[in-house]
Amino acid sequence: MLIMAIGCLFLLSCEPSSTDNNEETEELLENNEQFANEHTARLSLDYEGIYVGTLPCADCEGIETTLEIGPSYSYVKKMVYLGTDNDSIDEASGTFRWNDEGNTITLVGVDAPNQYFVGENVLFHLDMDGNRISGDLADNYSLRKIMNN
Repeated sequence: MLIMAIGCLFLLSCEPSSTDNNEETEELLENNEQFANEHTARLSLDYEGIYVGTLPCADCEGIETTLEIGPSYSYVKKMVYLGTDNDSIDEASGTFRWNDEGNTITLVGVDAPNQYFVGENVLFHLDMDGNRISGDLADNYSLRKIMNN
């Protein structure tokens, strides 16, 4: 009986206090939040470069798009509307800004939709509300990186 009592006391003395558990949990949460803040597309990816793709178009065969993302938050965008008279061309340049999460860029001075979700060697063209396009044509709304700056 004495041995069982000593064993119980030993086990109880080895149990960590709930204060220690709370402190460890808080520290883990802080570390996870810090990790997430430091590992965004803006900070972790080599996003500068030239991206190309043909985006869907309601009244043409497609929009052949070239978007160059440069240093100092600059961009040059060229869009060729395929299947129109002389394949009309639209060009724009300017600056872009990052969202607070560091995963989406907005082209300044261009009418919406003007946002792109930044992935590894890919930009996903977002809809008017800044959401990823879903459905059967979702893959057609991406620009693939072909060259670094």
